[in-house]
Amino acid sequence: MQSWSIVIFCFNEKGNVANVIRDSISVLKTLAGDRRELVIVDDGSTDGSILEIESELLNFPGENVKFIKHPVNLGIGMALKNGYSNASNENVCAVPADGQFNIKELLPFPTVESNSFICFYRKENQSYSLLRNMLSLFNKQFNKLLLSIEFKDINWVKIYKTDVLKKLDLQLHSSLIETEICAKLVASGNKFIEVESRYLSRNHGVSKGASWNIVKKVINELIKVYLSVRAFKRKAS
Repeated sequence: MQSWSIVIFCFNEKGNVANVIRDSISVLKTLAGDRRELVIVDDGSTDGSILEIESELLNFPGENVKFIKHPVNLGIGMALKNGYSNASNENVCAVPADGQFNIKELLPFPTVESNSFICFYRKENQSYSLLRNMLSLFNKQFNKLLLSIEFKDINWVKIYKTDVLKKLDLQLHSSLIETEICAKLVASGNKFIEVESRYLSRNHGVSKGASWNIVKKVINELIKVYLSVRAFKRKAS
């Protein structure tokens, strides 16, 4: 039985995060038995999410949990990066605290082969704003033309081998970190397995969406991810 870490990244998800914690612990018990770990990253929530998390964790005394609190909102990229860097088990998967990923979809993959990673993709997504969908399309074309990678949904949930992930020398701090990870994994000979995922409706709150500030930040980091991946390929060769 392989060991597992699940990372929950949270920003203002008071109404959803407790359910995600419960589901994550339940799935971890099935996947890994006692060889499990939960990593929670709160990215500067201001809606009471931290108190909700701390209250929910009281229901699981003795559970192996790392709780990381960002004093201010640093963005999804830093939340993911800090979650991944604090994971210590063989397999790691980061899930959003909004409850829109069905964590039970991890159950068919208790064992992940070395030199491989699992990529879940949303077949349909009609809840995103036009701006966010346009950004996703642009990102996909950029990945294909300049990074030579083609994924159905590079920004959705994945399962990585933790030791491989920590060797990638990640440079980005924005949402493009998943692009950097996948491009470097493919460049170093890892194969990816794409799995269809159901995109669940929210029980509480609304999607954070994309703002023009996020769009500008992503555009500014496109050259950074290109240079980071190119340098990684040169070093690997």
